[in-house]
Amino acid sequence: MAGIGVGAAEILPAMEQMAEFELVAAADVNPRVLETFRRRYGAKTYDSVETMCADPDVEAVWVSTPNRFHAPHTIIAANAGKHVVVEKPMALSLQEAENMIEASIKNKIKLLCGHTQSFGPHIRTMRKIIRSGALGSLCALHVWAYTDWMLRPRTTEELDIDQGGGVPYRQGPHQIDTLRLLAGGLVRSVRGSVGQWFKGRPIPGYYSAFLEFENGTPATLMHNGYGYFLASELVPWGGQNSRYSEAERAAIRRSLLDGTRKESGDKDDMRIGGSRESEIRDRSKPKPWLPNDLGILVASCERGDIRQSQYGLFVHSDDGIQDVPLEGGGGPSRRGELMELYHAVVLDKPIRHNGPWGMATLEVCLAIMHSAKERKEVFLKHQVPAPEED
Repeated sequence: MAGIGVGAAEILPAMEQMAEFELVAAADVNPRVLETFRRRYGAKTYDSVETMCADPDVEAVWVSTPNRFHAPHTIIAANAGKHVVVEKPMALSLQEAENMIEASIKNKIKLLCGHTQSFGPHIRTMRKIIRSGALGSLCALHVWAYTDWMLRPRTTEELDIDQGGGVPYRQGPHQIDTLRLLAGGLVRSVRGSVGQWFKGRPIPGYYSAFLEFENGTPATLMHNGYGYFLASELVPWGGQNSRYSEAERAAIRRSLLDGTRKESGDKDDMRIGGSRESEIRDRSKPKPWLPNDLGILVASCERGDIRQSQYGLFVHSDDGIQDVPLEGGGGPSRRGELMELYHAVVLDKPIRHNGPWGMATLEVCLAIMHSAKERKEVFLKHQVPAPEED
């Protein structure tokens, strides 16, 4: 593990449950989380990625350091001969992404872009239905998210857009990666808008975009992270899909405006060994789907629509509404990333979410921000087709 922050706390439970993986080392600059990691897993700990990657027992590295380190830490690991899973966004620029791909090829290592949502059983099942042709051709995709992302505790780098902070960098890859997988991968052009309207946060908390794929399929996407309205209120079983109540969200906004929010402590509580880690780690039973960072996704085909249900997918067609169970029976979506890495390294199977795929997702993300700045349509050059098989 390179970086043991909140992202690591989210993936570690899946790693623990899989016999195919052994946690042998971690690197971080936080002594408390390193000590927790060492005691919990009997693993070695390091205060730099360079020294960890020099450890011969390390075979693969999960890069979950701050966004500006994704590219340099991936390249360090690749140059040390380690396979890599890099969290989203893959990098902050297309040049960085190209350098990462070159390092993976040069050192003959597997590079996987772990953008999370498109590995999930709900997206895999939706893709299988679309590709089956049972509802005819895919005609349009729409996904929108209303979350409290801007109110969650943030570190300094997360509040700097030049370091990959803000909703477009941090959440855009979830939606973009998913839409590209469902629609074939090849985005032709992007027209985007970005919003920043809360004085308590110096980063964009909103984006929306229209994508046109090469085959003509249109897609719209939107994420509003300001937390006034939550998309979970739109599903009957939703309730409060937030770590905070409405009153708590209002109090957080006031504390951000008057400078009394104690973010560093709140953030540390969510890392491993923190007082709120259990909220992330709980995988004791299947949980109902709720709109969160991906949002509500609707795929429109010639003869019907597909959307998420409480535990599966609703398929709306001329035969009525069918609640379809998820591919593989559901389960934690983070397992998919780990199994793709295992199959690639141990069984020498091809990586589907590879470097060029991640770079194409990043290109769309950057195009949304560029389009918003220039107020014009942006045409893309680095797109690659979606893999033929799941």
